[in-house]
Amino acid sequence: MGWVFKSKNTVYKPVKDVDLSPKSDEFYLRANVKAPRMAGFLIKILAWILESRIFGAMLVYILKDENLVHRLISFAEINEPPLYVPCHPWEDHTEQEVKSVSSESSPPEKVQQALECFRPCPQIVENNQCLSFRRWTIQDYSRAYISGEITPLMVAQRFLDSVYESSNPSMQMSFFINQNAEDILMQATKSTHRYKTGEPISVLDGVPIAVKDEIDCMPYPTTGGTKWLHKTRPCINDACCVKHLRSCGAILVGKTNMHELGAGVSGINPHYGTTRNPYDINKISGGSSSGSATVVSAGLCPVALGVDGGGSVRIPAALCGVVGFKPTFGLVSHSGVLPFNWTVGSIGILAGTVEDAFIVYAAISGDIPSNQPSTLLPKLSFPLLKSTNTITNVKMAKYGEWFNDSSDDINKCCYQALEQLHEHYGWETVDVTVPEIEVMRLAHYVTIGSECNAAIRSDLEKMGTSEIGCDARVALSIYGSFSSKDYLTAQRFRNRHMQFYKCIFEKADVIVTPATGITAYPIVEQSLEYGDFDYVNGAALVRYQIAGNFLGFPAVTVPVGYDNLGMPIGLQFIGRPWSEPTLIRIALAVQDLCISSYRKPMVFYDLLRKD
Repeated sequence: MGWVFKSKNTVYKPVKDVDLSPKSDEFYLRANVKAPRMAGFLIKILAWILESRIFGAMLVYILKDENLVHRLISFAEINEPPLYVPCHPWEDHTEQEVKSVSSESSPPEKVQQALECFRPCPQIVENNQCLSFRRWTIQDYSRAYISGEITPLMVAQRFLDSVYESSNPSMQMSFFINQNAEDILMQATKSTHRYKTGEPISVLDGVPIAVKDEIDCMPYPTTGGTKWLHKTRPCINDACCVKHLRSCGAILVGKTNMHELGAGVSGINPHYGTTRNPYDINKISGGSSSGSATVVSAGLCPVALGVDGGGSVRIPAALCGVVGFKPTFGLVSHSGVLPFNWTVGSIGILAGTVEDAFIVYAAISGDIPSNQPSTLLPKLSFPLLKSTNTITNVKMAKYGEWFNDSSDDINKCCYQALEQLHEHYGWETVDVTVPEIEVMRLAHYVTIGSECNAAIRSDLEKMGTSEIGCDARVALSIYGSFSSKDYLTAQRFRNRHMQFYKCIFEKADVIVTPATGITAYPIVEQSLEYGDFDYVNGAALVRYQIAGNFLGFPAVTVPVGYDNLGMPIGLQFIGRPWSEPTLIRIALAVQDLCISSYRKPMVFYDLLRKD
C-alpha cells in the first residue's frame, strides 16, 4: 500500500544534540488522535471493514497515516541501534534508610522483613478517628483474626455474599470472570484452623487477594478476557507470583475481569460484562486490570494482582482511587502470565494503601527464573518506613507542558499535591524537558501490538471471529498491520528514549506526572454488547504511563483528590531502575498527606464489620 500514500518522514537528530533543559527548543507534540469513538453496531461494521482484504488494508493504512504512525515511526530516519528488552543492570543506588533482603528468602520471610520496616504504630491506624474513610488493610485482617473477633471463614462467606449482591441487575459490577466458592471456603477453613492453633503462616494468612485473569491461578482457566484462549492454552499450574502468595496463606478468591486481550483501557468487556467504577457505576473503571482495581476500591480485597503492559495497573488504580504499583521490569517473575506483551509487561499490584502494596511486593518479588537475563536484581532492598520525614532532598523532575496536558481538575489537584510535598517535606520540583513523548507512545503501541499479534496469531488463524469482541477485532486488525521494519524502528526509539530518561535521572530522583489525562468517563450503553473503540480517550488515559512499560522503569500512582464530580485523581511517580524503596517511601508520604480527604465509594463492602 506504500504507493497509494506517501507520508513525509521525520529525521531525528542524534541524542547528544537534543536539549533536555527547561529552556529547550524541543516542542511538545500533543497526541494527534484522529479516530471517532465507536460503539454498538458502528464498531461491528468497522471490524468487518478492517477484516476485509482490500478495504481493510486501505483503511488501516489511512488510520496509521492520519495518526502519524507513518511519519513518526514507520518512515522515520533514526540512527540508534535497537534495544529489544528493557533489562537494566543492577545499580546499588544510595537509598536513604533501606535494609538489604536476600532474594533467596522464602515469601513468608520476606513479608515478615517488610513488616519490620513499618512504623511501630502505622499512622493510618493511629489517626483512624481523624479519617472520614479508609479501607481495611492486611494488618487489620491479621489483627482481627488473631484477636478472634472474626475468622477467615466468616470473611470468605461475607465476600461471596457481597460478590453475589454486586451482580444483581441494579448494579452489575462484573468484578470477576471466574470464582469457585468451594475452593475459596476450603482455603478459608484451613486458614481458620491455623489461627485457631496459633500457627498462621504470615500476616497474609486468611487475607482475600484477587488475581487478574491474565495470570495463572488454579483451579481456574486463564481467559485473558476472551471466550476462547483458555481452550488453546490450558492452565496447569499457578503462576510464580500466585505460588508465593499461596505459600503465605493468602486466600486466592478468583479471577478478575479485564479488557479483552488487554487491548484497551476502558474495562468494557462484551463477554463478561463491563466492570463499573465503584465511585460511579455509570462510569468506566479503566483497564485492562479493571476487575483488580474495582475489587480493591469496593473493599472486597485489600490487594489484587494485575498486569501492566501500557499502564494497565496504574490507569484503573487512578480512576478507582487506589494505589497502583509497577516494579522494575524483571523484578517480579512473569512466569505463568499470558504472553501478550513480552518486553513491556510487568506484574503489578493494586492496593488500598501503600503499606499493603509493599507487603505483597515483598511476597512476590525477587524470584527470577533461570531463563531470564542474569543482569537482573541480585538482591532486594526494602525501605525503612519508621518516618516519612527522614527522606530528604527529594528532587522531582517535571516537564511543564506534559504535566499540564490534562483536565483542569486533574491539573489543579496535582499541583496542590506538589505544593503540599514542598511545604511538608521540602521536596523540590526540577523543571526539565522530556522530548518526543508522543513518538514514544506510538513506538510502544507498535511494540505491544506486534507482540500481542505474534503471541496469538496462530490461534486466530484457526478460528473465526464470532467469539471475539468487535473492539478486540479492530485492535487486532491494526496490530497485524505492523511490519518487521515497524517493530525494529520502535526498538530503536526504545534505545533513544532510554538515553533521554537516564539523563533526566541524573538531575532528579523521580519524574512526577498526573496518573492520567482525564478522570473516569461515562459508559456508552451501546458499547456493552460489542465493545468500545475510543482511541481519543484511550490516548488521554495512557498519556503518562508509557515510560514505565517501554523503558522498564518502576512507577507508582497514589490517590490525591477528586474532580468536581467526585471521581478519583491520581499522582504518578516514575523512578530509575531498582529504586523501589524510594518510590514506596515517596508514595507513603503522599498518602499521609492526602488520606484524611479520601472518600468512600458509592459501592463498598465492609468485610470486617462487627455484626
